[in-house]
Amino acid sequence: MNRTVLSRRVFAGVAVAALALAGCSSKGDPGTDPSASAAGGLASITGELKASGASFPNTYYQEVILSLKDAAPNFKVTYNSIGSGAGKKEYGSGLVDFAGTDSTVKDTDGVPAGSYLYIPTVAAPITVAYNLKGVDKLQLSPVTLSKIFQRTVKTWNAPEIAADNPGVTLPATAISVAHRSDGSGTTSNFTKYLAAAAPDDWKLGSGDTVAWPADTQAGAKNTGVAQLVKAADGAIGYIDLSDAKDSGLPFAAIKNKDGQYVLPTLEGATAALAGAEVKDDLTFNPLNAAGAATYPITAPTYLLVKPKYDDPKKAELVKAFVKYVLTDGKAIAAEVNYAVLPTELQAKALAQLDKVS
Repeated sequence: MNRTVLSRRVFAGVAVAALALAGCSSKGDPGTDPSASAAGGLASITGELKASGASFPNTYYQEVILSLKDAAPNFKVTYNSIGSGAGKKEYGSGLVDFAGTDSTVKDTDGVPAGSYLYIPTVAAPITVAYNLKGVDKLQLSPVTLSKIFQRTVKTWNAPEIAADNPGVTLPATAISVAHRSDGSGTTSNFTKYLAAAAPDDWKLGSGDTVAWPADTQAGAKNTGVAQLVKAADGAIGYIDLSDAKDSGLPFAAIKNKDGQYVLPTLEGATAALAGAEVKDDLTFNPLNAAGAATYPITAPTYLLVKPKYDDPKKAELVKAFVKYVLTDGKAIAAEVNYAVLPTELQAKALAQLDKVS
């Protein structure tokens, strides 16, 4: 059974159970109880929403949308995975009702000030996936990682990589670096991590796009980077955990702030989330977090929603769907390799959503 079918069946069961409970009791305030179900309020909703943006959370959003067909058959939501940069531009131009982004809004994104609220949804590891014949376990420190992606280290048996991997026989294979071709929140978070963890070595800056060396390869969305890595022996790239697992690629253990090499897992991502400071606008940064168990390249993702919609019906639909993402959606997050928000942050996200009118 494939992942989509399995998770849809699991999620459908959760939604049906939630509907049954909603019919038996009116206790509980969904606005203050972060575990409260949204399914009961969706069953009678009719309408359509369009959204676009980040590919990093795309698997999760598509699974939630798929499950929505069972909970609310007359409520249609489409999410077009085009990257954070393009999604922000479409949102700013009024082409979509809400947008997904893994990076915060900048002046150059075309999103007017005051036209959006951040709603955090889930988080996940950004893996450093690779394709290297004969090597199924790899460790990389942030300094070595920065040198690989800047192309100052160009072969797999370089002294820097060997020092991170004592006892491992590394081939003299040339390294091929793959990165995103589109404006990407995954790129933003990966480069922000390198800037924080290897400040004396990382020279390319950070952002949705950076000036990668000319001898690197570019792929559209996380899936495009995965395809490039899978296609070439010696390739390496940064990819969200869900797409890296789907591609069957191995990924490196990354040396965290406490000096431990940690593989990308949901447990490591959850540990990173626990120590992240949340700003008043609900943006937060779990990158390079302290803690022996933390996976250091853990990234957040957000939905951009309007504080006020011209159409009251549209506001109702947006609030209903996003609440569903934050509540019932938790049931399938781990199944598709995403970490749920800490309870306190989830409650703040629901309170932020209540501001929408």
